[in-house]
Amino acid sequence: MKQILIIEDDPAILRGLIISLEAENYGVQSQSDGEKGYQFAKTNNIDLIILDIMLPSKNGLDICRDLRKDGISIPILMLTSKKDEIDKVLGLEIGADDYVTKPFSIRELLARIKAILRRKSEITNELSEYTFDNIHLDFVKHEAEKHGNKIKLSEMEFNILKFFIQHEGEVISRDKFLDNVWGYDSFPTTRTVDNYILSLRKKIEDDFSNPKHLLTIHKGGYKFVK
Repeated sequence: MKQILIIEDDPAILRGLIISLEAENYGVQSQSDGEKGYQFAKTNNIDLIILDIMLPSKNGLDICRDLRKDGISIPILMLTSKKDEIDKVLGLEIGADDYVTKPFSIRELLARIKAILRRKSEITNELSEYTFDNIHLDFVKHEAEKHGNKIKLSEMEFNILKFFIQHEGEVISRDKFLDNVWGYDSFPTTRTVDNYILSLRKKIEDDFSNPKHLLTIHKGGYKFVK
């Protein structure tokens, strides 16, 4: 049974999530305090974290950032009531795997959870390591380096880079990313793809505003150039 940790301080949302997830046969743990949730995630066997941003004692962005600094790669699905795009982009940059904005439908949330867990369980031996320019990627250990210094990439970012590399030189549409990397095409939007590409550019490009590896193809999508 997959174990999901919910870190959420709104009693109504928390209760609804627990009921819905248990109905889908997930094991559910919950914390309403940010610091306690962070400590629980560090010391327990969890398959996925549903993480609110606004929390007492320690906010969700800090929890996500600190878990990644601790070397903990548990997939994180962030919840936010904010509509400001910068919060979503920041969440992706510090290592979140996906996000939904409140109010959200349970059907959408469950679809995202299933997709994240499916990606996590897939065995991907066809590409274990890859180096280009000043970037080295280890897809087995989920480690990345730039100029010999470690950089933090989320599981989703590794998956996107792997798909780019496997289709080097090809123009990849946003819809193709949604179908092949997310594994479903009903709920995320093409803007979600754009956010992740922007986050990756900031991490691996020397000048993210003038990228030389992750290129935008007008009216086409994106292309990876080694």
